[in-house]
Amino acid sequence: MKDLAHIRSKAAFIIDMDGVIYHGNRLLQGALEFVEWLSHNNKAFIFLTNSSERSPLELSQKLARLGIMVDPEHFYTSALATAGFLASQRPGGSVYVIGEPGLIQALYDVGFTMNNVNPDYVVVGEGRGYSLEALERAVRLITNGARLIGTNPDLTGPAEGGIVPACGSLVAPIELATETKAYFVGKPNPLMMRHGLRRLNSRREDTAIIGDRMDTDIVAGVEAEIETVLVLSGVTSIADIPRFPYQPKNILEGVFEIPE
Repeated sequence: MKDLAHIRSKAAFIIDMDGVIYHGNRLLQGALEFVEWLSHNNKAFIFLTNSSERSPLELSQKLARLGIMVDPEHFYTSALATAGFLASQRPGGSVYVIGEPGLIQALYDVGFTMNNVNPDYVVVGEGRGYSLEALERAVRLITNGARLIGTNPDLTGPAEGGIVPACGSLVAPIELATETKAYFVGKPNPLMMRHGLRRLNSRREDTAIIGDRMDTDIVAGVEAEIETVLVLSGVTSIADIPRFPYQPKNILEGVFEIPE
């Protein structure tokens, strides 16, 4: 199920990264040619990723190391969306963070401070700093009144060695221990899609979203009424698709199919 001519006719693209452009530090088939096609055809595009570990500059540098040159303004992350959301809710607030520098820097940039005593929020993203000690502190802080925020609801993510736990899995023990539910800011939260469209300066009718996950990328596109393109190069397999009550408009093996 694919209409390549219709996909190619779109003026703007919202593109996931993990499982679409790369796995870890391995570039996926046709990723370079796809980005070159976007540029040569004057397509507006933004990489909209649920990963909170890296800043747009770091993501730009990562792609450069893999041979793809893209300016930082073409990236928007769940860390930036989370920071923007919290700044709108409680300007000048404080947080206890379980996550990587990309998330911490995004929160600093909107005026938040780090606080492991009585923060307004406990914010959880992906990262290697997750430990039993951090989990215990998060539970204690939430029990004392802090609100729980997750950068994204993904349970797993693709990596070079296979599937790895993602933010949703890391948040789950905290939810269970505190009997609370986290608020997730990343896809499929409409906040992320609105940010993407705003940055593209594009109408939803002229835009397509390309992703590898039915439960974040595709449902986000369906709910935003944006053309959906599922690629099978990441988390979702062809056998998974019938399990979902919504379906992608297009199914491709990978982005290598899109360039003419």
